[in-house]
Amino acid sequence: MQIKITERHTEVTEAVRQYVRKKSDKLTRFYNRIQAIEVILDGTKGRSKVEMIARVEGADDFVAHATEPDFLAGVDVVVDKLERQLTKHKEKFRNRKHTARSQNKPV
Repeated sequence: MQIKITERHTEVTEAVRQYVRKKSDKLTRFYNRIQAIEVILDGTKGRSKVEMIARVEGADDFVAHATEPDFLAGVDVVVDKLERQLTKHKEKFRNRKHTARSQNKPV
């Protein structure tokens, strides 16, 4: 899995980059078909905007945004949002096969 970090209107320290990589690596626990993750860190007018795009095999991209006072808090919020999206997608994908069988059986 590739992780690409892009900075806009700001320079980010290496500690923030390591934090982003560490949090992004955890997303593979929720869905193992992630091919790449792109993180966009935008610092304008005292706000920190974080956008994370997860490119997944066989599905549309998953996107999450957050605006927080600092980048670390924004990364935490965005990762939580993506965890929910990926978990929901995985549940739908798994349960799709079993729903038709149970509906056709008479009770």
